[in-house]
Amino acid sequence: MTKQSTAGAQILGSLRSADGRCVVRIEDTFDTDVDDVWEAVTAPERLARWYGEIEGDLRVGGVYRMYLHGPGLHGAGRIEACERLRRLRVVSAETDESWQLGDDLPDLDGFTEVTLTAAGAQTTLVIETGWAPLDQVAFYGVGWQLHAEHLADHLVGRESRDEPTRWQELEPGYLRLAADL
Repeated sequence: MTKQSTAGAQILGSLRSADGRCVVRIEDTFDTDVDDVWEAVTAPERLARWYGEIEGDLRVGGVYRMYLHGPGLHGAGRIEACERLRRLRVVSAETDESWQLGDDLPDLDGFTEVTLTAAGAQTTLVIETGWAPLDQVAFYGVGWQLHAEHLADHLVGRESRDEPTRWQELEPGYLRLAADL
């Protein structure tokens, strides 16, 4: 399912269910070393450029607060694992204040795990995240692919693509993947 093309939009994700919730897996390879990708996914000043603002105790067991640019979401979480240049796992939840301002979206409690694999001058990133009810899996697939694409844009120093247009390109592919669950 990963990296399939649908109507001109390359799908980086696969979808599955676990315990009645959706799990999205995104995989992509970047033409940069593992140090660069690791810093982009763990350094607050770099995260702010492509994902969102993160602050707090950024070490294993530490708690953090975040604001995600794309969805305009406020959340909080805890770092469960951090293996430098290899793996980061966090659990997080949308804050009550953010949820009350939302568009009747489901409770966004879940996990996100990022793993990196170095291969010379390239790095493969895998994001696996479990969040929402199954009826929302296509929505989260598109959203997490957009996050990965924003990271790719950041790593090469270009502006992020137009999110509403890109959403429309990706949504049919993720709806097809979701129908297969």
